[in-house]
Amino acid sequence: MKRIYAAAVIAAIGNFGAQPVSAATLFVSNEKDNTVTVLDSETLAIVKTIPTGARPRGMALTPDFKELLVCVGDDNRLDVIDTETLEVVRTLESGPDPELLDIDPKGERVYIANEDEGYVTVLERVSGKVLAEIPVGVEPEGMAVSPDNKFTVATSEQTSMAHFIDNETFKVTANVLVDTRPRVAEFERDGKLVWVSAEIGGTVSVIDPVTRKVVKKFGFEIPGVRRELIQPMGIRFTKDGKTAFVALSTANRVAVVDVATYTTKEYILVGQRPWHMALSPDGAKLYVANGLTNDMTIVDVATRKAEKSVPVGRLPWGVLVKP
Repeated sequence: MKRIYAAAVIAAIGNFGAQPVSAATLFVSNEKDNTVTVLDSETLAIVKTIPTGARPRGMALTPDFKELLVCVGDDNRLDVIDTETLEVVRTLESGPDPELLDIDPKGERVYIANEDEGYVTVLERVSGKVLAEIPVGVEPEGMAVSPDNKFTVATSEQTSMAHFIDNETFKVTANVLVDTRPRVAEFERDGKLVWVSAEIGGTVSVIDPVTRKVVKKFGFEIPGVRRELIQPMGIRFTKDGKTAFVALSTANRVAVVDVATYTTKEYILVGQRPWHMALSPDGAKLYVANGLTNDMTIVDVATRKAEKSVPVGRLPWGVLVKP
């Protein structure tokens, strides 16, 4: 982990050494450049550009933050990046066209959406052994392991469903109909509900994992923006769990949603086609990958204001933060 050291403070009673302040590391996958851009969260300077296989998209950090797994869709594999050396140290066979993935809380298993073939591949993370290939709907994309590690939610774009997979038996136990073209599944902080964004439907469905029922479905309205341009994609919850940020893609905005009431409080204007997002470790900053402007917007969470834009690679897709 990189360290930033404050200047030495010289006082009348003596000299005091500098105190270290931890800086986080940002990773952005660039779908068109076949790279992952690495930035320092304090300076926002590019630390390194890591070459990957063709078409990197979804990423996941291991629970110990030592490895970053990257879906390399056109090469049908995962590239594994050492987060200290910032090098690709190995690859894992992922099944065809991996798009999004998630890792269980123990860091033992990897769940991968294989978009072209309509199934979910489960790998043993360390060995790369394939544990299961689970048929789901057409064009699976979203992937979210429950915080208690009992089940995984996979979304399928063409089937408009959220599929619940038992993590012990690797069987699909429920198929929940949501809106058109679901893209992302994200659990609330306490794990009691899971949100599924639907790109074409323009809504977010909130599902109770116990009853497997949609308890709420809500959409968005932006004055002056046509409804078909409002396409919900990535979802992130604040550290206190009270607020959700929803990236709205071609609306070029991020919605700020009250979790208790499901009402949108405001919209934050960012770059073009915001896709996925990440929060800083302290929850103070939101990092938004903007696919069509090839940059990342930094949003101050407290004020809900976009502070600055930082260039990354071409067609940035995903963004993650390592503390």
